[in-house]
Amino acid sequence: MLQKMLENQYGITAQEYVKLDTLEALRGNGWLYIISNPAGKEEDDITELGKIAEHLRNYGDQHVPLFLPTKDGQLISEWEKNKYCVLANRQSDEPRKIRLGRKLAKFHARGRRVPFQIERSSRIGQWKSLWEKRLEQMEKVWNGLLFQTPEDEFERMFVESFPYYLGLTENAIQYLVDTELDDEPLETDSGTVCHDRFSQKTWGNHYMIKNPFDWVFDHRSRDLAEWTRERYFRNFQTYDVDLRQFFAEYQSIEPLSSFSWRLLYSRIIFPLHYFECIENYYITRSEQEKKICEEQLSKILRQSSEYERFLAGFFQIAGAPINRLNLPQLEWLFK
Repeated sequence: MLQKMLENQYGITAQEYVKLDTLEALRGNGWLYIISNPAGKEEDDITELGKIAEHLRNYGDQHVPLFLPTKDGQLISEWEKNKYCVLANRQSDEPRKIRLGRKLAKFHARGRRVPFQIERSSRIGQWKSLWEKRLEQMEKVWNGLLFQTPEDEFERMFVESFPYYLGLTENAIQYLVDTELDDEPLETDSGTVCHDRFSQKTWGNHYMIKNPFDWVFDHRSRDLAEWTRERYFRNFQTYDVDLRQFFAEYQSIEPLSSFSWRLLYSRIIFPLHYFECIENYYITRSEQEKKICEEQLSKILRQSSEYERFLAGFFQIAGAPINRLNLPQLEWLFK
């Protein structure tokens, strides 16, 4: 079916189907054609992402695919009641072991040179309002549960634990606000191409593909914080080795300013793992998924003192020059 769509809408013949980690693609004429769902994005969003992709390619990033227009010049095609976008990239070899920190620093350096205004995918300066909104919504749910008997174990844990995570979120917001008030951003702190949620696997395991659908325009510390968070939760007993190496690699290309370190730290303080667990529980209708959320929440609460140790030691493990840059720490973590 995808072959037919490609031929009908784009005039391209490609026979061989390939699965690239989570992406579906067809191979032909020395090219990989990645078939994507526009995921609710409109033509204007895709146009902006397409311009960013073109910019990154022009600056030498061979792992960024380009959006192909249909025969009618559209970036979103409709075929058999479904919508598709097609991204094309020259077929390349499977990547050898890469130094992800260095690669990310170079990606950010290219992304900062985008020569036009980014509007639709920009998240610059929005963290505070987004965090406050999520906190407000959760507090509303919590208030509604306060004076009734919990329906199940999940609600009991949520009602008891929320005040602690409310405090942690307020810490994150205050740390962010203080950073923006007290610290001066450098040129390297200007907006760049980031990812919604960057992790070890974002660019793929077998083929390196930097998928424009993963991108947002933000401060570079977003990617560094989300990579750190994912590594920590993947294995909270051995994350420190990975962290040390990753930050050393990144800073061999682009050292972090005090503004970057502080923004990054505020984002790690924000307990995203807790928020997502609670939100997922109330969104899902599946009893099985509710059970998974309950187990997850139980684990989060059991490991909360471990997470505090991680927050207390983060700057040191990541090799931040705490004294030279005068980086503030959360005093209560050291009591």
